[in-house]
Amino acid sequence: MNIAVVGGGVLCRNLMDLIEEHTFRELSPRIVAVADANEDAPGILRAKEKGLFTTKDYNDFFVRDDIDLIMELTRDYDIYHDILVKKKKTVRAIDHRTSHLFWEISSVRRIQERTEQKLEEISTKYRVIINELLEEDFMVVSVDHKILDINENLLNRKGLKRNEAIGEYCFKISLHHDGPCSGEEHPCPLKEAVRSKKPFQTTHKYLDKNDRELYYSMSCYPLIENDEVVGVIEIMRDITEDIHIQKTIMQQEKLASIGRLAAGVAHEINNPLTTILTSSMLIQEETDADDPNYHELQIIVGEILRCRKIVSSLLDFARVTEPDKKQKSLNDIIRECVVLTRKKATFSDITIEENLSEDVPLICADKDQMQQALINLSINAIEAAGPGGKVTFTSKFFPDQQMIEISVIDSGKGISTKDMENIFDPFYTTKENGTGLGLSVTHGIIEQHFGTIDVKSTPGTGTCFTIRLPLDRGENNDR
Repeated sequence: MNIAVVGGGVLCRNLMDLIEEHTFRELSPRIVAVADANEDAPGILRAKEKGLFTTKDYNDFFVRDDIDLIMELTRDYDIYHDILVKKKKTVRAIDHRTSHLFWEISSVRRIQERTEQKLEEISTKYRVIINELLEEDFMVVSVDHKILDINENLLNRKGLKRNEAIGEYCFKISLHHDGPCSGEEHPCPLKEAVRSKKPFQTTHKYLDKNDRELYYSMSCYPLIENDEVVGVIEIMRDITEDIHIQKTIMQQEKLASIGRLAAGVAHEINNPLTTILTSSMLIQEETDADDPNYHELQIIVGEILRCRKIVSSLLDFARVTEPDKKQKSLNDIIRECVVLTRKKATFSDITIEENLSEDVPLICADKDQMQQALINLSINAIEAAGPGGKVTFTSKFFPDQQMIEISVIDSGKGISTKDMENIFDPFYTTKENGTGLGLSVTHGIIEQHFGTIDVKSTPGTGTCFTIRLPLDRGENNDR
């Protein structure tokens, strides 16, 4: 197994010494490259002595084809996340904490050959690492998927005792499945590691009970005896937050770029539109109503007004304004939103209902921005519900999570799976006269309040937009 090390400090030098001194039974690790910005780092100097490849930029590793594993020893989690994003799918990556685990496991085996007393000491350290220091879920699993060892982190998360997990199937304990993972989207890491006799890493995506996406990074490291895999070390970590952060950053960058473009376009065309509109209206005033050109001018005026509406939406979308946050009642903001949109609802034969929890506390928020976001959702819901339909606003407070949840539910025809993937994208719309900016603006407002907005829809039964806002984020300008 060829290893590239990011971080040429003392840990790197010690790792090279350990690999050189120790006789490995199952694995044949070999350090082939070291990266560190400091050319005088101990690990870099030792690597140069051995004639290994050294570099200041660890990005050089991602173009090589002879690397099986990248170890991050910088203690910088941003670097580790960057490695996870950029590395090839066939390359595994572990951070400095997991690296320590393998050093300790190696030490256990070496000391076992010397004395039983030392074995007990290192075994204790191993338990401390996997139960107290290791944040990931950890299991040692046999080739028939039965658990041989498990850490306290996974036991506590599943609400199990050690004797309830040992001997059970790994897929039953970790994922509550009836059988091993399978298929292209959920390959079984144990099967792949046993088949290849090499470490295997994959990412699985699941849906929780609320249909929210969960992502798990799953890695298996084969334990080999007499050239046969007798088991694996399986490490599983919930990377949902990391994935969401990456998606959020990408969405923010995309919105910022489009916003700058939209602002430039809007300002450039706003003035000529005003001139055209004014001229058209003046000509129309001087034209007899029976003149065929009068109707044509009316069409021109209507289309220009529609263009101005689009320009106005572009400016709203592009405008980057820091929220003026003050202590406000979300229930009051919802009620005002209902008052403002009730006329449109009544005209469309839509019933608006409120189901607001009275225990919802005040929250630090920009009233105008939150009202704009809720009005956008309300108008969409009214248009989706159709004559005779219903729109319901709900609010709930979750004290244990210090979070307020607002839902806008309509009884319309729902949103197709294809449209669900794009509804928050700028300029994406299914409406004949829509601009495709309302939900993008709403998404941006909720993010500025450190919240999230999700949508759940079943074709034929309606749609539910859910906003979740934390109580403990943002500045209070009332101080």
